Amino acid sequence: MQSANAAISLGFIDLINQSGPVAKFVLAVLLLTSVFCWSIIFTKWLTLRRVRAENREFLDVFWHSKTIDDIMEKSGKYESSTVAAVFRSGVKELRKVSGEEMQHAGNEKVENVQRAIFRASGTEIASLENRLGWLATTASAAPFVGLFGTVWGIMDSFHNIGATGSANLAVVAPGISEALITTAVGIAAAIPAVVAYNHFAGEIRRVAGDMEGFSQDFVNIVQRSVSAASGKHKGN
Repeated sequence: MQSANAAISLGFIDLINQSGPVAKFVLAVLLLTSVFCWSIIFTKWLTLRRVRAENREFLDVFWHSKTIDDIMEKSGKYESSTVAAVFRSGVKELRKVSGEEMQHAGNEKVENVQRAIFRASGTEIASLENRLGWLATTASAAPFVGLFGTVWGIMDSFHNIGATGSANLAVVAPGISEALITTAVGIAAAIPAVVAYNHFAGEIRRVAGDMEGFSQDFVNIVQRSVSAASGKHKGN
């Protein structure tokens, strides 16, 4: 069994060594692309895992704390939390108005806070989507890059057939097998890229949903605070 595996491995290496310069260039490009994709997959997986965990922790702190100042102080511990980043952006906008001005702020202040939250949400999503397009590009382009190497190899094989004047299997098979290796490598590079892209896109949608739900809750809290301040002012 070991000798069979060794023969297969040796045959694969031999095919690469016997490939033409174009095929070797295509294989090198696909290899580098695959390595870069795997680095993106690993780092993005760690990032999203940390984001989801810290979002849960921050939301627990948010709903169990009594004051905004207390939440703001604790939010610094959750540097990877997108929800905490949205909260800090909203609070900074809210603090631009003093307590006395809050009584006259009305819906304008709520809209300013809402815009600040939406901007922060967009920034956080853009950060999470960074380099995700590379996975999509690899997933769609890698098979075609491999196919290019295969077509070139087959063209070279037919050229050799014409030069030697022989078209038997012994002449054709080696060239075709060498050519097909680029397509195989292209597909091998594309599969993990497309699986990872779909997975991360779903994770980012869930993170975006967490931010959207929190944003609505936070805006409602601000709305009630503004309404209460305005009602108190009218009562006086």
